[in-house]
Amino acid sequence: MSTLDDKTRLLHILKAAQKAVDLVSNKNFQELEKDDVLTLALVKLIEIVGEAASRVSKDFQTNHPQIPWSAIIAMRNRLVHAYFDINLKILWQTTQEDLPVLIEQLKQLSEIE
Repeated sequence: MSTLDDKTRLLHILKAAQKAVDLVSNKNFQELEKDDVLTLALVKLIEIVGEAASRVSKDFQTNHPQIPWSAIIAMRNRLVHAYFDINLKILWQTTQEDLPVLIEQLKQLSEIE
C-alpha cells in the first residue's frame, strides 16, 4: 500500500494534465489522428491523471466536489480496459476542454502550493 499523501497525488495529476495539454498545443485533431505516438502519450498521461485521482482520499474528494473525480477515474478505466476502442474525438476533447479546466481547479487548491 502506498503512503503517498493527497498533496503528492494532486501534484501528479497536475503535472500529467499539464504535459498532455502541452503536447497538443499548436496541434489540431487531424495531427492527432495521424500520430500514433502522440495518441499513446496522451492516453498514458490521462491514465496517470485518473489513477492518481483514484488514490486521492475519499475525504479530500468529498471536500472538493468541484472536481469531477468520478468522471476522471471513469475515463482512466475506459482507457485502460477498452484500449482497443479509444475514441480519438473524446481524447482530443479531453485535452482541449477538460484538462485545462482541471489544471485551473487544481492550481486554486491551497493544498498543492
